[in-house]
Amino acid sequence: MKTRFSFWILFALAIAALTQTRAQSPEPTTAAGDTPIFKNLSDIKWDKILPDLGQSSPEICFLRVDPKTHATSLLIRTSKAIHVRKHWHTANESHTIISGKAVLSCEGKRVELSPGGFNYMPAKMVHEAWLPANSLTYITVDGAWDINWVEGPPTAADLTK
Repeated sequence: MKTRFSFWILFALAIAALTQTRAQSPEPTTAAGDTPIFKNLSDIKWDKILPDLGQSSPEICFLRVDPKTHATSLLIRTSKAIHVRKHWHTANESHTIISGKAVLSCEGKRVELSPGGFNYMPAKMVHEAWLPANSLTYITVDGAWDINWVEGPPTAADLTK
């Protein structure tokens, strides 16, 4: 009986010790330099993608770039409708249409995406797009953001009505 009683006392002490140790364990931490980001659309800074087009240029905002992989989250908005000429990216890319109806084309396929529409482009896939005025597109790439124009960047001739 004493042995059984001693066992339960030791068991209870062990549980208490484990509970104490867990309570003192540090909280999980994020990777160095990786902190939460919160941005409202009204507060972000936009840059002209094609400065030669002046006020008609689409604009870009880099929301986040991963410090290790350089994976990038960004927004592109348009004030004028534009044909984004054939181009490709070194990394895989995805588009989510926030506002407007975009048309994307690759490999002979041409698809219209409505708000909430999603598309994925494998790395180095040549594609083009037609974006309406006042569109907003959320883009992610799983590596560094780049753009490689097949026949040169859009010009004033690519602005559409």
